[in-house]
Amino acid sequence: MMASLIAAQIFIPLVFIAWFAIAPPRNRLGFALQALVTAIALVAIARIGVWVFPPWWTPYLYGLLFILVLLIGFWRYKPLRKLPSSWLGWIAIIAFVAFGVFVGNEAARSWAGQLPPSVAAVELAFPLKDGNYLIVNGGSNLRINAHMKTLDETVPRFRAYRGQSYGIDIIQIDAFGLRANGIVPTDPTAYQIYGKPVLAPCSGKIVQAVDGFPDLKIPQTDLVNRAGNHVVLRCNDIDVLLAHFRSQSLLVQPGIEVRVGDRLAEVGNSGASDEPHLHISAQRPGTPGQPFSGEPLPMRFDGRYLIRGDRMSH
Repeated sequence: MMASLIAAQIFIPLVFIAWFAIAPPRNRLGFALQALVTAIALVAIARIGVWVFPPWWTPYLYGLLFILVLLIGFWRYKPLRKLPSSWLGWIAIIAFVAFGVFVGNEAARSWAGQLPPSVAAVELAFPLKDGNYLIVNGGSNLRINAHMKTLDETVPRFRAYRGQSYGIDIIQIDAFGLRANGIVPTDPTAYQIYGKPVLAPCSGKIVQAVDGFPDLKIPQTDLVNRAGNHVVLRCNDIDVLLAHFRSQSLLVQPGIEVRVGDRLAEVGNSGASDEPHLHISAQRPGTPGQPFSGEPLPMRFDGRYLIRGDRMSH
């Protein structure tokens, strides 16, 4: 799945830009519409895309390339007629309008996902230090946060995990924006974040601590034990889940009191994890049989509501 996503994020924007560069409409209305729709599509792809590879700065590169193509197009096609001269040209105009409505809706919805929900957010400390980090899931709608699907009450199996709905997924990146040695290496140790210490984001009591699940090679996942090695930290009346730890790295057990910044475990690739990352989510306490089923709560880290594509340096 990750390989397909990477290929799409490289191929689709370049197709849009190449089409506009090589075969734009030969009338001003069509040229303007294609330019507008291409720009909106690139914005939607930039916001919705999971930029683990190519890195987070790639959409800016696409934007610069599109601007260059647009300027060349203005210079080359300035003497164009104003309107299409054939019925095929008008069909193209209608197609651009229809596609523009679609991508415009996607761009607007992904942009709206950066706004926090009306529920009061839980204030937490960022659980990682000594590095540059990228948020790959985060936000208040499904366009930029895959966890939001668990709010769909029509799917019974989601109810046991609805507490993670406002969760975020975090990876580590280097100075070039890369998160691994390779594009999609199968060895979890090839990823920057693997083995990184996980710190308590709030002071409270450990109510659940699980270890012993193996770190899986990419792209294997454990869809039964979805959280893998994890802890649930109760801070006042809020449960905070931190998940996908490295096997045998857990340093706490149920009943232990911890303070902000205390070391809990290390990032790994256990559970339903596409690649090494840290998952964190907050909720009202769930039931004993379904500990991740509580009312989901949004989070703020060091005062920031984090969404897909945000970067944190600690």
